[in-house]
Amino acid sequence: MVGKLKWDTQKNYFTTQGYIMDFIITKYKVIDMYLEQLDYNFILKFEKYLRSYVPTDHQKQMGNNTVMKHIERFRKMITLAYKQEWIVRDPFINFQSKFEKVERGFLTEKELLTIEEKQFSIERLELVKDLFIFSCYTGLSYIDVMNLTKDHINIGIDGNLWIITQRRKTDNMVRVPILPAVDTLIKKYEHHPRAQQRGTLLPNMSNQKLNAYLKEIADLCHIKKNLTFHLARHTFATTVTLSNGVPIETVSKLLGHSRISTTQIYAKVIERKVSDDMQVLREKINGQKVKSKDKKASS
Repeated sequence: MVGKLKWDTQKNYFTTQGYIMDFIITKYKVIDMYLEQLDYNFILKFEKYLRSYVPTDHQKQMGNNTVMKHIERFRKMITLAYKQEWIVRDPFINFQSKFEKVERGFLTEKELLTIEEKQFSIERLELVKDLFIFSCYTGLSYIDVMNLTKDHINIGIDGNLWIITQRRKTDNMVRVPILPAVDTLIKKYEHHPRAQQRGTLLPNMSNQKLNAYLKEIADLCHIKKNLTFHLARHTFATTVTLSNGVPIETVSKLLGHSRISTTQIYAKVIERKVSDDMQVLREKINGQKVKSKDKKASS
């Protein structure tokens, strides 16, 4: 599968493989097993093992969806074995994955503005803030932001500058008009030594460091939410675009999604948008009542 899977996806499979190895050593006291030994009971035990697994490092214990993700990866490999006729029955035939619905986090307009206007004297925090804001106004993921070069800046259909790139995760093309905040950041880092050295549009930083420093920024800005770089993509989809009346079809294109159903995960209905829409409805209803009264008065 190496030729078919992106490196980031491969890493997830290697992690799952590691848990399976630990599981069979711990529970079965062996370092390998035949595929024909796998049964429904094995899957249930593996699920229980994952749920009770206590990491030795700083990581939290696995949540339900993380457990299900590991089982889904394992399932794909066993399904492949079944299709290759290495086993005569599919041990997953009666197993149902149960994912919990997770509300996608995002920053409100006020929270976004707070971070945007905050000035940091520490250079690393200022850079992290700028990279985060760049993603908030483009919707690009961490890896896609890090891979941007000047070649990705092109004249769009409207004669303005656009970012035109390919999503690393799906290979889908993404075309994003450059908003003023993004243009400012591009110019700010145009001659930055680290960007010039790597030939990238912006200075690079590891995702791990970015997310660690974003926790500092959240504290300094008095934001209680779990600030991660991926939260910027959710913020773009909700606060920056959908809540400002950008149609979901357009947002789907901007995010590089193949299906609108994927975008709907991000399509949070924000209270302010609901309030605005209801205000329009209120005015229409009041307008209709006034017209009705006028007609009665004139008759």
